[in-house]
Amino acid sequence: MPLNDVDKNIERCFEKTGLIPAIVQNAATGEVLMVGFCNKEALRKTVDTGTAWFYSRSRQCLWNKGETSGNFLYVREIVADCDWDAILYKCVPAGPTCHTGERSCFHNSIWKQASKEESQDG
Repeated sequence: MPLNDVDKNIERCFEKTGLIPAIVQNAATGEVLMVGFCNKEALRKTVDTGTAWFYSRSRQCLWNKGETSGNFLYVREIVADCDWDAILYKCVPAGPTCHTGERSCFHNSIWKQASKEESQDG
């Protein structure tokens, strides 16, 4: 994709707001690894470096996933949703994604529907 198309697409993502959610997915398995937020600068740095950048709402600064842990997320593709107000980073993780050491940040089960077989046994 020509660079000017990338620039136009980045601009389109931020027409409504200054921050958009960025869902991170393992490019090989499809597993959702984490969710962060991006501003225009974070998305541009991701495109330029090939590693995932985000905007920290609590610290109010940019951060590069893996800069302290070494567990970088190598971005293979960036896709916008149908409304251009959320993005998906398809990544190859270089280690666990969660700061707790878990593979994914999504490891705290809240609820799970019983399978058809389990509900018929009861």
